[in-house]
Amino acid sequence: MTQHSNDEPTRIALVCVQNAGRSQMATAFAERERERRDLTDSVEILTGGTRPAESVHDVVVDVMGEVGTDITDKTPREITIAELNACDYVATMGCSTLDIGDVSDEVEVRDWALDDPDGESLERVREIRDEVEDHVVTLFEEATT
Repeated sequence: MTQHSNDEPTRIALVCVQNAGRSQMATAFAERERERRDLTDSVEILTGGTRPAESVHDVVVDVMGEVGTDITDKTPREITIAELNACDYVATMGCSTLDIGDVSDEVEVRDWALDDPDGESLERVREIRDEVEDHVVTLFEEATT
């Protein structure tokens, strides 16, 4: 992990192509972990896509609601290489068209290789959600200790 002064937060980006499924779930779980660990002032979370959709997938909103997380107000957004280069960690979901060569060597990039929930059964989307949660918890354990 990049060492920070007390004034400089750890920056984590969660990225996929559409920013409408996996990265939205990851962001919601990361926000939860940040709050649970009392890291609101020391961890910044950024999410985006390389070709963002118009809205978060309905099935993703539904399965996140099942675990008590409301993401109905979330909107996919585009992410830039400059934003990623300002991060300590970048997690791609397994679908990113991101040219990793453009991201600084100072940024730790992880590809979680998750299946796309779009068009999958409700049960499969639940499994993907749980995989996303596991990855986020592991990232927080490594990045914040």
